[in-house]
Amino acid sequence: MITTMAPLPLLSLSLSLLTLFAPLSQASAIRPGAANPPKIPSGPNGSGETQPQPYAPQPALLTTEWTTSVGADPSNHWPQHPRPQLKRDDKWWQSLNGIWRYQNLHFASSARMNVDVSTLTPDVEGEGSYDGGGMPTEEKETLIPSCIESGFSGIQEMNVTGMLFKRTLEFPDNWMNETGRRVLIHFEAVDYEAVVYVNDKKLGHNVGGYFRFTVDATDALKKGGRNELQVVVRDPTDEPGFYTPHGKQTRTPSHIFYTPCTGIWQSVWMESVPRDNYVGDLDVSADMEGNVTMTVYSSSKTMTGVKISVLANGTEVATHDASSDQEFSFQVPDPKLWSPDSPTLYNISVTMGDDQITSYTGFRTISKGVVNGIQRPLLNGKFVFQFGPLDQGYWPDGIYLPPTEEAMLYDLDLIKGLGMNMVRKHIKVEPQLYYHACDKLGLLVIQDMPSMRPAASLATDFPTPAQQAEFERQLSVMVKQFKNHPSIITWVIYNEGWGQIHDDGNYPEFRITDAIRALDPARLIDSVTGWFDHGAGDFHDNHHYASPECGTPWQSSPNTPYDPNRIGLQGEFGGVGHVPDSKNLWPDPKAIATIPETYELTPDLDAYNYRTHVLLGELRAQVERYACSGAVYTQTTDVEGEVNGLVTYDRRVVRVNVTQWQSDIQALYDAAEKRAS
Repeated sequence: MITTMAPLPLLSLSLSLLTLFAPLSQASAIRPGAANPPKIPSGPNGSGETQPQPYAPQPALLTTEWTTSVGADPSNHWPQHPRPQLKRDDKWWQSLNGIWRYQNLHFASSARMNVDVSTLTPDVEGEGSYDGGGMPTEEKETLIPSCIESGFSGIQEMNVTGMLFKRTLEFPDNWMNETGRRVLIHFEAVDYEAVVYVNDKKLGHNVGGYFRFTVDATDALKKGGRNELQVVVRDPTDEPGFYTPHGKQTRTPSHIFYTPCTGIWQSVWMESVPRDNYVGDLDVSADMEGNVTMTVYSSSKTMTGVKISVLANGTEVATHDASSDQEFSFQVPDPKLWSPDSPTLYNISVTMGDDQITSYTGFRTISKGVVNGIQRPLLNGKFVFQFGPLDQGYWPDGIYLPPTEEAMLYDLDLIKGLGMNMVRKHIKVEPQLYYHACDKLGLLVIQDMPSMRPAASLATDFPTPAQQAEFERQLSVMVKQFKNHPSIITWVIYNEGWGQIHDDGNYPEFRITDAIRALDPARLIDSVTGWFDHGAGDFHDNHHYASPECGTPWQSSPNTPYDPNRIGLQGEFGGVGHVPDSKNLWPDPKAIATIPETYELTPDLDAYNYRTHVLLGELRAQVERYACSGAVYTQTTDVEGEVNGLVTYDRRVVRVNVTQWQSDIQALYDAAEKRAS
């Protein structure tokens, strides 16, 4: 896929590659567009505009309580402001979620999949030739955001590589009539590669399926005329010849690898900002001493005066004047600290010239230190035992996207309600609203980087230097885009060796760890969760099913012996399964056939809860006797052929005995506190 891009240091690949402040084509490892790009006909057989097939949700293989609410009012689909940490007045933003038009571009063969999508120009108004290799299908209406594989999309197609999305743009009168303002279009995530046009003018090219990007549409818009937004998308997932960060998505689902998500799967929205200079981004961190460190990035990249105001429950508690585009610090006296038991957040107002945005932060310090002879993770200077589930973020109806915000919160409320204080977000990156919810609930987040090709973990099929550089670039983007969230406490680079180079002493995780540490010194780094651990990072992270081996003097291959110089973490354990009734089971015969691969299967819920009680007791004993500082239980929900969730895939059956689990989890915290004291 990527053959000419030389490996670059991680820190030299900044977030600016994915923002308005540099051409988005630079964010891509794809070569620049051709001088005379081929055009994509908009109607069947290139005949021009036609009426698309009307939108209708398709039946999901398995529904949730929220399934029927999606599609009933497409204009109200995920209506929340997508970025609560960079928000202007409501009059200056507008959601573009809802009904769009879709065409399959039929990148069916390897040659077509390798076509440079940045050279394909939509021809909305007339005929044109298309050399992508096959004619596009007729237009269909689709719901955005959604995965096209889901019933919510109205498409429900698998293995689509190239596609075109379109919609008409309509603006509030004051946006177009007021002079001195610009119009930005924001994409929260498009999987995997996107080229954005307005009125056939190319505005940006982005690579990476989990991260936000922005284009400036101002100069392409027609005042008083018809404006058309077009997005060409390519997503090869795990097709041969491609080596991209895509987590557990696969075109051939089987047991622990699942249905992929393709297309515009997170919110799209537009915003009006001051023309000459506006706040483009913000870095904020606040520690337990009340120190606030910030950088306000201006669109003009010129130092401009900024005024900062910090508020607690609407009352101003600190102000500071500074300049944009350089780091500055100030102090808030006697702040209430953020923690799982008291997730206090402070609002922040930033004024720069004619622009004003609101954000928030939490005062807390993440560090490590030796407590009674054992290396421990520290929150606000104290050892806090971290316990929570492996959370994969899959849904039977929406796949990668929860059907509604209420559905998303159901999972987090379940986790918090059991007494857990942490969640490991497993090789997937969620919408900003997910982390906003964790900030408010007080859930610590261990955030994985989505893995490259999982099948390579035990082989020698390693990424090329260019592919490795792209992985590192996207990792740096993840850190930069999400590091303002106080709930995120740890970054994970590699999971069980997936896409990890580990041959002839070449262990890139050391170099990557140093680079991430320089980019975000306020968090810990789990360089390798699971296997192929060569000593990098802050954690010695063991994976073992079903019993834990957390900081113990024994281990099972391919885990390495516990390293007392690092924090002992049980990155995965448990995974006890139970086959639910057919009405609560993912009804794919291939998935059902893999159920016997579950680590352990219990015949009923009594046996399930007895077995999990025993495992949590084993973990408690390891906390009491050895060097266990945290553990991740597999997992929050069933996912397709995996039936080892705390709840079933449809979220309709809660397997756990809530009272028992609350007691067992509290016993872990009590054991850790006693061990530390």
